[in-house]
Amino acid sequence: MSLRPVLATALGSAALLCAAVGPATAAPAESVTAAPAESVTASAESVTVDATGRLADDGTVTLSGTYTCTDATGPVFVSSSVSQDSPTSRHGVGGTRAVCDGAEHHWENTGKVTSEKLEPGAARVEATIMELRPAGGLPLPFFHVARQQDIKLAKG
Repeated sequence: MSLRPVLATALGSAALLCAAVGPATAAPAESVTAAPAESVTASAESVTVDATGRLADDGTVTLSGTYTCTDATGPVFVSSSVSQDSPTSRHGVGGTRAVCDGAEHHWENTGKVTSEKLEPGAARVEATIMELRPAGGLPLPFFHVARQQDIKLAKG
């Protein structure tokens, strides 16, 4: 068996995992640091989500915010997801490549929701900074920081 299909499956699974995790905003929020204490401190890494997301007529959602991360050895992404009315149903909204240099950066993810229609109004977003760290030849997901937050989806 070739390593290429196995690696493609692993990367695809990691991308799906990233898409299932979504951003947060300036309303009441929870922040979770998912890395070991010795490699990440609460002040060194963060992710925020803007208080308003955009929802186009065709179901395209745009979410944005800022992030700060450090100490990455593999490729890093800011992933996001959004939900309305159901805490068990989330919609992945794209992923942005992140630069982990300790500086604050802007992120923006766009994705089209196809399974269930979102509507303008209140929504719950989760944003996550996830790294694909090399481990024994395969990249494995390492979560730097995640944040859940309530936002408003506006037409546009």
